[in-house]
Amino acid sequence: MQLSLNGEAAPLEALAHLAGNNYGHFTAAQARGGRIQGLSLHLDRLQAATRELFGNDLDLDLLRGWLRALLGGQDASVRISVFSLGFDRDHPAQAAKPDVLITLAPPRGLQTGPLRTCSVPYDRDSPHIKHLGSFGLFNQRRLAQLRGFDDALFVTADGHVAEGTIWNVGFREGEDILWPAAPMLEGISMQLLKAGLARIGVAQTTRVITRAELPQLRSAFFTNSACAAMPIACIDEVGFDLADDLPALLRAALDCEPWVQP
Repeated sequence: MQLSLNGEAAPLEALAHLAGNNYGHFTAAQARGGRIQGLSLHLDRLQAATRELFGNDLDLDLLRGWLRALLGGQDASVRISVFSLGFDRDHPAQAAKPDVLITLAPPRGLQTGPLRTCSVPYDRDSPHIKHLGSFGLFNQRRLAQLRGFDDALFVTADGHVAEGTIWNVGFREGEDILWPAAPMLEGISMQLLKAGLARIGVAQTTRVITRAELPQLRSAFFTNSACAAMPIACIDEVGFDLADDLPALLRAALDCEPWVQP
């Protein structure tokens, strides 16, 4: 594993601060040959969340330079975390200078599925932010696995489908792609798929999807930075078609996005 803090070797004190103060946010991506898909979307995410959480801007040119220097031409799993050594827990409304920790780990790819999931009522804090508070997410995944499933799908108190633990969900309704409208994190892979599907002429709809109407939908899929498209075999007792061409269609959509250097 490789680490850099603001472009330099990360001191132990900074890592200890981050371990004890999980106020911050991050983005995660896969790099191939030093290139990343959707890099501008990752940077936009980081900038927006930094302004919201710390009342300050990131220097994105500096960040790109730090990432480029650390990454080189590697294949890697990339995580860019933004926190603040100057954050005052007693006065959190004060603006704080952001600090950037970049972590490189071996490239990661998930199984190609299919995934067995169960629905659970759960609402993340500030769901539009990819924040560092992940206890609830992994605990819900653990509880799902103890029940014999692979992962958990979150639904709102009204029974509206939202998102998975650390992934987004999409569906096929007839020949169209259907995305849920609910409080959630719009993942980068989800955004790339939406753009790619539009480019190849696949119709898409975003609307409220209730738990009760799942049996009427043709197929379902998981998407996140480690696996852009994984079929979902079931949500609770509702099974989905695993024989259609959806995975190939989603891969074709994702291939529309170039891999770019920082």
